[in-house]
Amino acid sequence: MRIGVLGTGNMADALATHWVRAGHEVVVGGRDEQGARELAARLGGGAGHGSLRAAAEFGEVVLAALPYGAGQEVVRELGAALEGKVLVDCSNPVGPGFVLLTDDHGEDDGDDGSRTGGASAAVRLAAAAPNARVVKAFNLCHEDVWRMDPPVFDGRPLAVPVCGDDPAALALVHRLVRDAGCEPVNGGGLGRAGLVEATAALFIGLWVGEGADAQAIAPPLAFATGPAHD
Repeated sequence: MRIGVLGTGNMADALATHWVRAGHEVVVGGRDEQGARELAARLGGGAGHGSLRAAAEFGEVVLAALPYGAGQEVVRELGAALEGKVLVDCSNPVGPGFVLLTDDHGEDDGDDGSRTGGASAAVRLAAAAPNARVVKAFNLCHEDVWRMDPPVFDGRPLAVPVCGDDPAALALVHRLVRDAGCEPVNGGGLGRAGLVEATAALFIGLWVGEGADAQAIAPPLAFATGPAHD
């Protein structure tokens, strides 16, 4: 698979490392092409480098490993370079105090189903790149988790919620999730991406702010709909 990576930061590094190991062709793009060159060299495996536009034009799948807000600006500038591409959003619109950011008016516009006060980062990215097929994934964990090879805890591979509306795009992203040593979980359409982003905000607040075990919130699957009975 041809993968373009927009950005040269920690998430770009962590995820692209898995994909290069899995044999995919990767081109890293950045505003600072020197940074893109250095990341490509660390990735090895013949990874290429260039401008943001070069990475977007190269990939059939394009990872937007960019800060919230910056991603919208970048994909808007790239325009036709993303037409028909699968655009993966791994950002979290989380501000100081682990608060989920909202639109200017703090009003729920109903686009993401999350009642967080505005469209999700993924929905906003899709609006900025209307000809791309946007998929939400890889936003729930710190980059160091993605650096694990593989991310397995107590014998269970990390589960990764994936949200999107295009079945072919979802199939490609599910493959990339598995290539990172994880298991994809169907999170629903892109309209549900706000729920995944809100989950990230909650988990980050619990992990970092409270030192709490967020995983302990959920009972085992057998108890999810009530107590198990013989």
